[in-house]
Amino acid sequence: MTSTHKTFGALALVIATLYGCASTPVTPPSLDLPVASAVKTPLASERWWTVFNDPSLDKLEDEAIAHNLDLAAAITRVDYARALVLSAQGYLYPSVDLVAGASRNRVTQIGASPLPQGYSPIGNDFRVGVQASYELDLWGKYRNSTRAAQADLLASEYARETVRTAVVASTAQAYFTLVAADTPLALLIETLKFRDDTLALQRDRLQAGVIGEYEFHAAEAERASVAGDVAVAKRAVAEAESALAALAGRSPREVFDPQIERDRALRAFTAVPVIPAGLASDLLERRPDIAQAEAQLAAANLRIDVARADYFPSISLTGLFGSEAAVLKNLFTGPAAIWGIGAGLVQPIFNFNSIQANVQGQTARRNEIVIDYTRTVQLAFKDVHDALSANETTREALAAQSERAARLAQVLELSTLRYESGYSPYLDVLDSQRQLLQAQTLQIIAARNARLALVDLARALGGGWNYPDAVAKQ
Repeated sequence: MTSTHKTFGALALVIATLYGCASTPVTPPSLDLPVASAVKTPLASERWWTVFNDPSLDKLEDEAIAHNLDLAAAITRVDYARALVLSAQGYLYPSVDLVAGASRNRVTQIGASPLPQGYSPIGNDFRVGVQASYELDLWGKYRNSTRAAQADLLASEYARETVRTAVVASTAQAYFTLVAADTPLALLIETLKFRDDTLALQRDRLQAGVIGEYEFHAAEAERASVAGDVAVAKRAVAEAESALAALAGRSPREVFDPQIERDRALRAFTAVPVIPAGLASDLLERRPDIAQAEAQLAAANLRIDVARADYFPSISLTGLFGSEAAVLKNLFTGPAAIWGIGAGLVQPIFNFNSIQANVQGQTARRNEIVIDYTRTVQLAFKDVHDALSANETTREALAAQSERAARLAQVLELSTLRYESGYSPYLDVLDSQRQLLQAQTLQIIAARNARLALVDLARALGGGWNYPDAVAKQ
């Protein structure tokens, strides 16, 4: 066997060995997961926020889904990823180009001999044809690049759904924050009117000598305290309105002067829907961020194979068909026809370190994504755990605050009767009013927290969207 044959034999053995190790698994790692306690949850509906039975919230959610700028940006990222897939697919097919050229040259001799008598030293060359080239994808380099780009596209689609989940949840949270700010403001305005009437009455009683300055100044102080609380509550409402307008994707003018429709009824707000919830058995499939991490992991694994393919020889095929002539008018005549075919092989020899570094870099990137995937799953179950806990404890707090507000309303009624009957001073009435206002405010906060906990539960369980179907429709 000649040395040339031995060299090619060794090279073939190296290529075969490398190719045998070139397949990287694309499945995510197995993790120790908790046991599911619910096959399906009542929040599995695509429009889970409708459980609150609030038409104003429904309209705002539809508006946010249609116009939110973060969601619009996520959609453009999907379009960009789709374009990259088309670009990657282009390498799977031959490239065909129209080539044309013209040149003019002057020569002084032919080889070592001078030009013959009458031979023109100036010559023209015109060429036109169709040229095709194609690199054989023997090692799957371009197929894996295309699959990686498709996985990136899938990841971008799941990222869009992650943004959609966040936008929907944030809109619901901002809406409930606004309504929770509305109700104390209404109570405070009503209380301020009552304080104004009381202050006017106490002024008349002071002038009549029925009460002293101590009670009158106490009424003034109570009125000033409520007026300060009204100003703070107005600011909270204004900030919540502008936040909702921005989430809904409204124009800068509408954000500056927001007009937000909502239900201001206290009874409706404190009536929080009861959603029996458990750990969904399909949580890993429903969470778009987990599906996004899986797609990113698949793309990273495929790019390791793309990097490994550089170890192997690249084989290219070329072909040309056209015509060439020294005179332009003869370019498309029969004798001017030309054609050619060729093949080429390029095998890396002295740049293996560079290829190895690229493989190691892609492998490190994959390992980082494995960690990110594990962290995403970990945080997903933490979100569900915290949301389930909050869903239970906030309802308990709401029940307690509602009971307290109801009892203090009775105390205020009794203290007013005692004062009007002359059995107790007016300060007892003021104290009862203050306690009731505080209890009602805490009741509203508890109701808001219970609603926010329900929103967090919907977000933690994947937002209720059927993500595989949502992505498949794109």
